Amino acid sequence: MRSFFRLLSLCAFFCCLVLFALIGYAELSFPDEYCVVTGDKPAIPKPYSLSYCDPTADGVCVSLDATDDDARTDAEIILFDAIPVKASRVRTTQRTYVVPLGSAFGIKLYTKGVVVVKTDEVTTSQGSIDPAGNAGIRTGDVITEISGTAVERNEDVSRAFSESGGKELELSIQRGEESLRIKVRPVRSAVDGKYKVGIWVRDSSAGIGTLTFFDKKTGIFAGLGHAVCDVDTGEIMPLAGGEAVEAEIKGSYRGESGAPGELCGVFKNAVIGKLLMNSDTGVYGQVSALRYENRQVPVAMSYEISTGSAQIIAEVNENGEKYYDVEITKIYPNSDSHQKNMVIRVTDAELKKETGGIVQGMSGSPIIQDGMLVGAVTHVFVNNPEQGYAVFAQTMIDTVRELSEEGLKKAS
Repeated sequence: MRSFFRLLSLCAFFCCLVLFALIGYAELSFPDEYCVVTGDKPAIPKPYSLSYCDPTADGVCVSLDATDDDARTDAEIILFDAIPVKASRVRTTQRTYVVPLGSAFGIKLYTKGVVVVKTDEVTTSQGSIDPAGNAGIRTGDVITEISGTAVERNEDVSRAFSESGGKELELSIQRGEESLRIKVRPVRSAVDGKYKVGIWVRDSSAGIGTLTFFDKKTGIFAGLGHAVCDVDTGEIMPLAGGEAVEAEIKGSYRGESGAPGELCGVFKNAVIGKLLMNSDTGVYGQVSALRYENRQVPVAMSYEISTGSAQIIAEVNENGEKYYDVEITKIYPNSDSHQKNMVIRVTDAELKKETGGIVQGMSGSPIIQDGMLVGAVTHVFVNNPEQGYAVFAQTMIDTVRELSEEGLKKAS
């Protein structure tokens, strides 16, 4: 009898352990919100299920169908059809259709203010002085105003300091989400006699990437799949304006383990459109003139993507954009990083021979699976150029919708 109770206690302990493990897995793995196409239901693996909460029933969760367009319905993840383990929401949306591109484009981006990329000491007749560091100015700060005057270009900063006569100036600075006012006193340089504070700044950036898609409904194009960041600070460059222009690829430097390759190209005079946003999901703009011949394809939701064969569209030489075979090896539907939702591996022998795999400049290359746009290439694995990360296409579409809604608000 004693052995029986010991066995029973052991079974109960094991069951509790499994139960807590399943509850913990749900908390960590299931998203706070599911986005599904109108008429679809979220795919929830067994032994879990999803119950919608009826707001007319005092928040009690019952089985409902969330079928309204752009509706958000409270829900709960249920274990064994009995134990609520996590609160969630279901957002329904209409299927989106876009034109996949894959062509190279040039980016000319101007910052909102100027970015501090380095602070340094100034050599004066009294010795080396660090006015910027002493005042609390940091690398990555964005200077938007100097003593109430807006700053737009590097020249605005050097002029304000050189004409200060050594008088104290007040700088308006954006540091992440924080707005600061910092006072700094320029000192006279013993090298050229000009007043300086010892900062290096940048007001623009340029480079080549790949266009992901064009939304005919909104007139917005998207590319890169990640933000344009400052090469020195790694911070997202604040966008004040800029242009996307056509680019011509001349060839590439092959990627090797430990040394990412790069597309080699030149800007052309044809303007595609003006830039509207530089965000962690990509670069977006309003089309003014865009050459495209591809048909529209549906955009896949994250739950419609599977591991296995797919294709990317990329322009890696003078022959223009082309489809290349890849494999989606991993999917991270709940990743906190917008740029690392999937891992892809290049399987196309021609592309591996041409570039070694994924190289810089291919960021934004659209990924097609089962006739749907599922994502865009974002980063290459430094130690394995045949593999890289990708962002969900639906994540980029959500940004397009935000831009479109902002445009409508401004118009009204």
